Amino acid sequence: MAKKETVKNAEKLVEMAMKGNDASHDEAHVWRVRDLALSLAREEGLASNPESLEIVELAALLHDIGDYKYLRDPSEEKVVEKFLELEGIEEHKKVKILQIIKGMGFKDELAGLENDQLFPEFGIVQDADRLDAIGAIGIARCFTFGGSRSRVLHDPAIQPRSDLSKEQYMKKDEQTTVNHFHEKLLKLKDLMKTKAGKKRAERRHKFMEEFLKEFYEEWDGRA
Repeated sequence: MAKKETVKNAEKLVEMAMKGNDASHDEAHVWRVRDLALSLAREEGLASNPESLEIVELAALLHDIGDYKYLRDPSEEKVVEKFLELEGIEEHKKVKILQIIKGMGFKDELAGLENDQLFPEFGIVQDADRLDAIGAIGIARCFTFGGSRSRVLHDPAIQPRSDLSKEQYMKKDEQTTVNHFHEKLLKLKDLMKTKAGKKRAERRHKFMEEFLKEFYEEWDGRA
């Protein structure tokens, strides 16, 4: 686990940096990801490795600061680096934390990130973030984000895009909220890196499939 003072400072930074975000990417999301990541780390056998737990906790806490979807100022991308320097985090830990944060996004995987070169802490934090994007919480977050951007809820005439590139994925205006399930959320189960993450993803994935089945039946007046 990270030092208590550093964790408190990281929590304060999260609260300040994410203050204006909608509820799909707010502080509560970060606290859930942190708790999930530490839980996965223990399941993956890292409980006896304080350094790994420190990297996992700090990366989970800081992972959404400077998120491109909410970037108000280009300098925000450097906030995490400056924070880690001010907190005196050792260079090798800092490098790993920044690697996790910069490479864990879905858009980066679409760009062809080489996952076989990654280290255990990366997979743990990424899986935790992706678990929070699926299941009941994931459904709630998806509709919250879509609503915050005034996105079309569903249009049967607009088909989900397949074989997305990073650039296409980032064009959020081309999506409907329901299509986002097919373009991203339903794919996350098979992209989990850890055994613990894969196990938890199964249940959440199934819940989303059941929800969509009901959604389409209600939309068509069949339910």
